[in-house]
Amino acid sequence: MYRFLLTRQWVILTLVGLVLIPVMIELGFWQLHRHEQRVARNNRIERSLTHPPVPVTELTAPGREVPGDNVWRRGTARGRYDVKGEVVARLRTDNSGKSGYMVITPFVLEDGKAILVNRGWVPADAGQREFPQVPAPPSGTIDLVGRLRADEDPGSGIRDTKGLPPRMIMIINSRRQGEQLHRPMLGGYLELISPAPAGQPQTIDDPDHSSIGNHMAYTVQWWLFSAFVPVGWVILVRRERRDQVAAAAAAAAAPKDAGDPAGPADPTTAAKPEPEPKAEAQPDPEPKPDPEPKPEPEPKPEPQPKAGATAAPPASD
Repeated sequence: MYRFLLTRQWVILTLVGLVLIPVMIELGFWQLHRHEQRVARNNRIERSLTHPPVPVTELTAPGREVPGDNVWRRGTARGRYDVKGEVVARLRTDNSGKSGYMVITPFVLEDGKAILVNRGWVPADAGQREFPQVPAPPSGTIDLVGRLRADEDPGSGIRDTKGLPPRMIMIINSRRQGEQLHRPMLGGYLELISPAPAGQPQTIDDPDHSSIGNHMAYTVQWWLFSAFVPVGWVILVRRERRDQVAAAAAAAAAPKDAGDPAGPADPTTAAKPEPEPKAEAQPDPEPKPDPEPKPEPEPKPEPQPKAGATAAPPASD
């Protein structure tokens, strides 16, 4: 009945369906994990932003990575800017999405340690090959507050381009900058919150921690796709079976109806033969009158002998 399932076409179709089902289920779990990670990240950011500011030296140390729970925490620092080690990070966007530079300036603490401070965004020329016009930072000893961020590295999705113009970088990394400045550098960097007087680079807004993206919708979508595969396979099998049964029935009926162009007669509606009508009695034919006798022809008169002729003698017996 279902021998067509052993054909090459149906074997391939079945195998493809068997492969797609676990793949789609796994993709659904992948999106579910991304949703969970996004929710956990939002919760961590919210907790960090609500913590009261603490000295930055309590959140990080020289040569160490910033712990995950301390990322986005607000830290305070007292010291002065070192404009000699100032650089700009290329291909960065402001709060509205415009491309430009982030101004990265070392901030030297009172104990001699330093931490990188992202002072904010400045616009760039079209080619981003020349050092931009950067407003000078406040001079002297100041107190600042910033959000602590982890060091960037090439594995964070930022391309680390080589051969850049002087004082330009692609990734913000305290270890690299500390090696160039020959100064102990605290791990990570601060995104400046205050002070932000007029005429300074545009500061960065707080990160968005309310959006969870479409990962949960994608999870449901992939799992629905995995359920549609067997349902679609059953529908196709039943349709193929119905078509084959119909084709077999048509082939079986074709020889019987070869001489009847009008098609086979329906036995339920075929007309029954009508009985032959009985012959009605015919009246006897009237007797025909006898034909009148024809008159006999009259004998012709014998010719008379002419005068002077002798009569012939009678024939002898």
